[in-house]
Amino acid sequence: MLKLGLPSKGRLMEQSFDWFAGRGIRLARTGSDREYAARAEGIEGLSLVLLSAGEIPRELAAGRIQLGVTGSDLIREKLAGWRSDVVELAPMGFGHADLVLGVPACWRDCETLDDFASIARDFRAAHGFRLRIATKYHRLVRAFLSDHEIADYQLVDSQGATEGTVANLTAEAIADITSTGETLRANHLKILPDALIHASQATLVANRRSVETGAIAPIVAHLGLPPHAA
Repeated sequence: MLKLGLPSKGRLMEQSFDWFAGRGIRLARTGSDREYAARAEGIEGLSLVLLSAGEIPRELAAGRIQLGVTGSDLIREKLAGWRSDVVELAPMGFGHADLVLGVPACWRDCETLDDFASIARDFRAAHGFRLRIATKYHRLVRAFLSDHEIADYQLVDSQGATEGTVANLTAEAIADITSTGETLRANHLKILPDALIHASQATLVANRRSVETGAIAPIVAHLGLPPHAA
């Protein structure tokens, strides 16, 4: 029996249900809203597991589930060697959000990443410590800034209300997921136009070993995905 892991609540769960229903696989919760029980109908040999979106990459990499739906940002953030652990089968067309770098709107001389790099160098020289960027996406942010040869910064862990860290004086900039940018603007932050770190969306992902052994090939065919996906 193959296991499919889906987000356990919210719009991602509902839209995942709709995506699979459109391809002949009916998914539904069972029991009360507080239970994480679910079922899959319309295909043999598939069971449904409800997890948090952040747990799904780890469970896929460990092989405890063979298929999963989660954000492409979480795959890259949670799994250091994600390409060796999992295979992205298909973008699903919903759950779009951008991981971006945000700076105070009052930084009028900061409009590009080059400006940000200069400000970070000057900040360290003036204050004796590196400019702080609040984020929960340490791996993605670090790789992005390294690619752009920006080194004068330190990452501050933030697991919630990241946009408020600048106003609270616990960071000078942030890197966070946004769909519209409204929350950043409400907190007097602006997005640097050349600082898109990752454009995320819900993605159907498989455990790599399950792909290589052909275990998921019948499901891939049922979903109408190209054979090379598995």
